[in-house]
Amino acid sequence: MDLLDNRSSVSEFILLGLSNSQEIQIFFFAIFLLVYVAIIVGNLLIVISVIVDNHLHSPMYFFLANLSFFDLCLSSAATPKVISDFLRKRKTISLWGCMAQMFFMHFFGGGEMSLLIAMAMDRYVAICKPLQYKTIMNCRALIVFLLLSWATGFIHTTSQMVFTVGLPFCGPNVMDSIFCDLPLIIKLACTDTYILELFIIANSGLLSLVCFILLLISYIIMLVTIWQHSSSASSKAMSTLSAHITVVTLFFGPAIFIYAFPFNSYSVDKFLSVFYSIITPLLNPIIYTLRNQEMKAAIKRLSSQHLGSWLTS
Repeated sequence: MDLLDNRSSVSEFILLGLSNSQEIQIFFFAIFLLVYVAIIVGNLLIVISVIVDNHLHSPMYFFLANLSFFDLCLSSAATPKVISDFLRKRKTISLWGCMAQMFFMHFFGGGEMSLLIAMAMDRYVAICKPLQYKTIMNCRALIVFLLLSWATGFIHTTSQMVFTVGLPFCGPNVMDSIFCDLPLIIKLACTDTYILELFIIANSGLLSLVCFILLLISYIIMLVTIWQHSSSASSKAMSTLSAHITVVTLFFGPAIFIYAFPFNSYSVDKFLSVFYSIITPLLNPIIYTLRNQEMKAAIKRLSSQHLGSWLTS
């Protein structure tokens, strides 16, 4: 009985955060709060614009709106807790709160990875098979791609969490991080986790690496196709494609370093985790709105409509 109690004695984890200085933590609180508000506003603006503006009712913007929704959810899985912890001297998270945080982060992260592949396929068909675009990327195909993204996220997170929730935690409970993540949690378990570590590397790290390589190959094919056709339409396609490539690199880059080599450099992984879960969801709407004239025009129309209705009321 005592052995069972000891194996399940850990009920919470202690997070070391980014700094021990109270002044620096207040600074981080202000920065992270501003960034999180910008994430919510920026991504919601894209979602609402795509829904209400008829000019954006196309497959590309359908995927973009869903990408913004995934970004919003991914950042919300951990960022509010991170922000509140900057005001606390002792940063703790319950065992099940930690499990829930990891579940949703990998759920929306895995879903976004699948969605980025769907977006690449959409651009591939638009650039390499333009005459068949409307036939291939029909409403049914869009729904299937979206459902596959949700299913991929669920399978990705469940396949890892089903082994993690059963791990015994009976000793150390301190993590050098600002939120829970699988490589750090697994290291704290009171059992041999070598096989589970390999599974995490295969599930998250290698999967991210393979998807990234396949996406790069598809984008190279599209770039070659664009270079072979010199026109204004090609210039617009190049601008759109460069935004996609930037977003893919920002998303997969940190994920590959965190999960393909997850059990070594904690200090590097801590800052990469911040970039992956907080900075990337902020940059995505900025990249797409700054490089997309149609999206900028839609946001202006949306702003002018609401401003006009507010003034008349």
